Amino acid sequence: MGEDSGSRSSGTARELRKLKQQAMEYYQENGVPRRLEELLNSTFYLQPADVYGHLANCFSKLAKPPTICRIVGKSILDGLGLPTLQVEIFCTVQNFPKSICSVVVPTHFEVHENALPELAEAEEAERNQAVSTAVQWVNRSLTEELQGVEPSSQVDVDHTLRTFFANKVQEEKEKKELEKNLENSTVSIPAPVIPPPPPAPPTKKKPQKQGRKETLTEKPIIPAEPAEPVFYGSMAIGAVSLAVAKTSAILGNRPLYLNIASLKHGQEEPALLTMPLLMVALISCGKSSPGKLNLMKEVICIPHPGLTTRQGVEMLLEIQKHVNRTADTPLPPKAETKKGHNGNKKGQQPITGKMTHLGCLTVNCDTIEQPLLLLQGICASLELELGTDLHLAINCAGHELMDYSRGKYEVAMGTYKNAAEMVDLYVDLISKYPAIIALIDPFRKEDSEQWDSIYNALGSRCYIIAGTASKSISKLLECGDISIPRSNGRIIKHTDQTTMSDLVEITNLIDSKKHITVLGSPDGEATDDSLVDLAVGLSVRFIKLGGPSRGEWVMKYNRLLTIEEELVQNGTLGPNEEHVFFYVNEEAEKALEAAAGELLEPVEPIFPTEVVEEP
Repeated sequence: MGEDSGSRSSGTARELRKLKQQAMEYYQENGVPRRLEELLNSTFYLQPADVYGHLANCFSKLAKPPTICRIVGKSILDGLGLPTLQVEIFCTVQNFPKSICSVVVPTHFEVHENALPELAEAEEAERNQAVSTAVQWVNRSLTEELQGVEPSSQVDVDHTLRTFFANKVQEEKEKKELEKNLENSTVSIPAPVIPPPPPAPPTKKKPQKQGRKETLTEKPIIPAEPAEPVFYGSMAIGAVSLAVAKTSAILGNRPLYLNIASLKHGQEEPALLTMPLLMVALISCGKSSPGKLNLMKEVICIPHPGLTTRQGVEMLLEIQKHVNRTADTPLPPKAETKKGHNGNKKGQQPITGKMTHLGCLTVNCDTIEQPLLLLQGICASLELELGTDLHLAINCAGHELMDYSRGKYEVAMGTYKNAAEMVDLYVDLISKYPAIIALIDPFRKEDSEQWDSIYNALGSRCYIIAGTASKSISKLLECGDISIPRSNGRIIKHTDQTTMSDLVEITNLIDSKKHITVLGSPDGEATDDSLVDLAVGLSVRFIKLGGPSRGEWVMKYNRLLTIEEELVQNGTLGPNEEHVFFYVNEEAEKALEAAAGELLEPVEPIFPTEVVEEP
């Protein structure tokens, strides 16, 4: 018995020595004894009130960087009660999974005020399919692709997302080709050949009556180009990219806009950041409005660049209060026509206005001057000078105005103008109301000649901005050309497969052409304020928002005010420049090509409306 117990005790001692030796090697490999000694010594000299809190903070800095362990996608409701995508990021932090953040991104679908029931149902089905596909991508494939990746590796994450999306597009393309081949392989019974009917006998042309001039035929319009296809599920790419960027910012204990700014400036934080200028829609007189006027889908207010964001928001709130009073006070009546009609659209009651999903008032207007005179009167009552304290922009939504049966733009009920006449209309409008400094989508994207004409006529006096008429960000980056349609500004939106790296690349491309960038938001906006951080981090010139009267918009205004306060406190708020219209005329471009790179001095800027002509 004694020998057995002695052998067991000696065996246990050997195992303990072995375990101690393994533990010593393990701790020495990870530098634990040295770091513990340094930490305890520093703690003794500091003698913090919360000893264990201090030790916990020090140990947390020595921990491995967090990595993505799970990504969860959900279908939730946006600001209009329509389905959209939410993405939540979980990371392994100090050996435990932890939810870091979630983002909500809007869909790319436009919101139509008076859509037909069958069209609304079809769009609802497409929206549901797009969101459900995105949820599947996030929960199945993307969470596996990004598992173990550090959120700080934004460029690598975006590369993975781009590759994943490209593979999905290729799979869908191969699937369609296979289906097409299967259809062609089926034997079809040839249809009987029907001989063509005999040609009609030539008719004798009637002689033209004396004194009657031959009618000039107008140039036929170019048919509308098919809309760029949007891949179902693509919104998962943009949502995950944004969620990873926000996760990295939270883990790094800094705001999202600084993360985006570092990404734009090569991982270096800029010394100064500027606040984007506000573009706020307060009045709508588009095709869905009750009055005759169709041309002004959005009348947009732009506070002076010299004002702070808070001052600009306060000014816009006061203007909006006065605009909303028009719902109770009718606009000045228009002179009746000979037949005694008051100019209201058929089948609609003569109401003064209603609030739209963009947070602006739909006003009953019959002429182009009415909404502008309304704002002019409001500015006068508030002792604001229109054109100095406040400027305007008009979202013309040219693609919505075209009447294809007539081949003309319907600027008002029963008033049609061809593309050339529209150029004259805009020139007269800017001449009469110089406070208008931007025209958004004055034409369809197909009318490239008219884009050239209006740019040459007004490019030195206001911004000509392509919104819906512009290609998608992915197409612009693919071709690297932003010259079509001809403009000096672009509206970009974070939708579909657009990653953070894509936003950086497109803004760099736009900046290199000395164009302005407007960061807009889709119609179905969600209750997420990340758009504001993107605008500040990307250093865009304008941020286009709806009126400050709905929750999804108000939270963005609050975020703008918060960021401005942070920049002021940190001493990193840069000033905004006056409006400069960078204009390049065709003759100067030809001269530049003929000179083969010879540089000429630019034309002196004109103040207060500064114009820069590039030779």
